[in-house]
Amino acid sequence: MDRSSFSRRPDSFDGLGYRGDPLFGFREQDQLQQHRVTEPPDIPGSRNLHLTGDQRTGERTPQTGERAGWVAPQPGLPPAEQLSRFAGFGIGLVSLFTENVLAHPCIVFRRQCQVNYHARCYHLSPFSAVAVMYSITKAQGPKALWKGMGSTFIVHGIMLGAEGVISELTPLPRELPHRWSLKQLAGHLLLKGLTAMVALPFYCASLIETVQSEIVRDEASSGLLDCLREGVTRLLGVGAPHSCRLLPLRSLLLPAALHAVLRYAIASCVQRGVLWLQQRGRQAPRADSPDPLDAYFPELAAAWAGALVADVLLFPAETALHRLSLQGTRTIIDATDGAGAGGNGPLVLPVNTQYDGVSDCLHAMRRREGTAGFYRGFGALVAQYALHGTLLAAARTLLRLLLLEGRAA
Repeated sequence: MDRSSFSRRPDSFDGLGYRGDPLFGFREQDQLQQHRVTEPPDIPGSRNLHLTGDQRTGERTPQTGERAGWVAPQPGLPPAEQLSRFAGFGIGLVSLFTENVLAHPCIVFRRQCQVNYHARCYHLSPFSAVAVMYSITKAQGPKALWKGMGSTFIVHGIMLGAEGVISELTPLPRELPHRWSLKQLAGHLLLKGLTAMVALPFYCASLIETVQSEIVRDEASSGLLDCLREGVTRLLGVGAPHSCRLLPLRSLLLPAALHAVLRYAIASCVQRGVLWLQQRGRQAPRADSPDPLDAYFPELAAAWAGALVADVLLFPAETALHRLSLQGTRTIIDATDGAGAGGNGPLVLPVNTQYDGVSDCLHAMRRREGTAGFYRGFGALVAQYALHGTLLAAARTLLRLLLLEGRAA
């Protein structure tokens, strides 16, 4: 699944601020009541597994002190304080926008490479991936690599809704207390797996939209809600006839749930470790830093590192899962190495795989494509995180300059 896909952190984005990591704790109830904001739908790829300053230090923020989160600026505050609050909001907005909008072409091309077993070029380097992405965009227009963005938002909205409903109807905890037991942890991870199973048919429909070539796409019959319609038809087994090689959803439920749980757990653990290392590296840690970026940026950097490690470790499993989800759907994809072959290759290719299951897919990939076949499109993943990290660092530098100018004025 995609870097967007069933991630571990749908619960962690809280309005203009960040809640604690669900795997390791949350804020006290009285603080939540005092600073309550509306929780918007989380977006695939945002990876907001952030911990607040209270949870990193283990101390409670005084009621009169500043809170380690993003709060909407108030009209009565001085201009310098308003600028500080806008800076914290701005760097988080840049991170969210980059992950879910600017990086979407990298996600599309990565998925196309993962399912294109015909390609001679595996695009393990970001340079070859960017070159072919430019060629596809030049030949088919800018929409070629921006397709399926709306369906990814719909899928993640379904995941958030399913998680909330399941947590209300069952004793499975949506968030964990600061001191959790193994039973609570197992129930929390089970909730993540069940959520992935519920969203699986809609994720398969979204996957088709992101890899389907624009050359064969029918604009007259396509719409924003096609993901919902195709997901229901895939679930019920009705609608347009598919190939006999189409795998039933029951054979994909366990792999999809396992992938989602592992990705959530790895990203959470890595983020927690990075925050701990950052805290140890500070010579004189302070609860209220004069620079708000020092409170916000470490959490964003830790979430970036956690998502990167999780995607790298689970890249082979994601490749196999995408191939199995797409098998038998009669999908036509772009030729990911046609431009690299001097423009003499075909523009589009059909996806005609004949895997019997997960184990057969893994063995067939290893036998026919070698170990590198598990990492087709890895260069696009590198380009995606390089873009995110670069823009995050640039936003931090720019906002810091604006803060200095505002304080000087």
